[in-house]
Amino acid sequence: MAESFSTGPLDGVRVIDLSTVVMGPYAAQILGDLGADVIKIESPSDTVRVGRYHVTPGMTALSLNVNRNKRSVALNLKDPPQYEQALKLIDTADVLITNMRPAALHRLGLTYADVAARNPGLVYAHGLGFRSDSDRAGNAAYDETVQAASGLVDITRRALGTPVYLPTIIADKVSALTIVYSVLAALVHRGCTGQGQHIEIPMTDTLLAFNLVEHLAGHEFEPAVGPTGHPRSMSKEHRARRTKDGLAGVIPYTPQNFRDVFVAAGRPDLAADLRVNGQVIDMVDLDALAGLVDECTPALTTAEWAEVCAKHSIPMAPVLELEHAHEDPYIREGHLLETVVHPTEGPIRTIGIPVRFSATPGSIRRPAPIPGQDTADVLAELSDH
Repeated sequence: MAESFSTGPLDGVRVIDLSTVVMGPYAAQILGDLGADVIKIESPSDTVRVGRYHVTPGMTALSLNVNRNKRSVALNLKDPPQYEQALKLIDTADVLITNMRPAALHRLGLTYADVAARNPGLVYAHGLGFRSDSDRAGNAAYDETVQAASGLVDITRRALGTPVYLPTIIADKVSALTIVYSVLAALVHRGCTGQGQHIEIPMTDTLLAFNLVEHLAGHEFEPAVGPTGHPRSMSKEHRARRTKDGLAGVIPYTPQNFRDVFVAAGRPDLAADLRVNGQVIDMVDLDALAGLVDECTPALTTAEWAEVCAKHSIPMAPVLELEHAHEDPYIREGHLLETVVHPTEGPIRTIGIPVRFSATPGSIRRPAPIPGQDTADVLAELSDH
């Protein structure tokens, strides 16, 4: 692991992570990767520490991925002396991230109004399932409920024929990224004015806005000029393709792309098709043309298609099998997945930082801590303030 000294762009910023599961912890982890001093106030009941894949109880694969670059402080917020210690830690913070429900924050005296009275410069990021002023404000929210409430399940139903959830916790992770950019914007504002502020990040609103960028489509206009749903994404043919030896995302986009694919596959007759000889591809022809591409791609191996597509500037990527991600040259060369030695868990794979700063690079300075690992050290620092 890298040294504990930070040179990242958020060096000097202190974040209190008072959140559980993935949305808040992932946001706090990213801020930690960028150099912030992240202190996680947690209890052993955090569900992210309970799971199938672990070596040591409480140190699941997921917890290792969202808790690095943090110090863990175990405090029982229902115990008055420990609650006071938590408040003193918040007094030292620039940012607080929480995903507690509004009612719980009120019971604990940890609303924005409560803590801003003590620390007016605090940037307070509250992630929750639904807007606090809505009739769903106190409802439980999980990734699947947000996928349903944001229209994403409707998109999968229409595109795939069945109302499935995406097999990734997209609502949590998109909301985490939204927390990050919102916090950074609020820190810029505080730097100019000295003022902290409350930020509310409702998962459902966030994912709805994310989905509608392309899928509002014909309903962008009033009255509507067509249905919702981006035609290319909703196409039944919108999938990876079989090659002679595997799978690849061969995505001809322009008429010339289609003609080059057909010629490379030994089908020059298809290149003469009028549908690929105009200025653009008509969306009404997309499914039929995609079917022709599906017929052609088994003519060459994945490596051969990579060469053809690079030569003719056709969008293409081999399908990465996650089981072999650590062996992939692109991933190895970018240090996107590396084996390191964790103090308690032994050799583990750690996910690299995907962005690069020329002057203030982020770093992985601390492995994910065991619950409460840093309690004594962090609380001892309070006496220095």
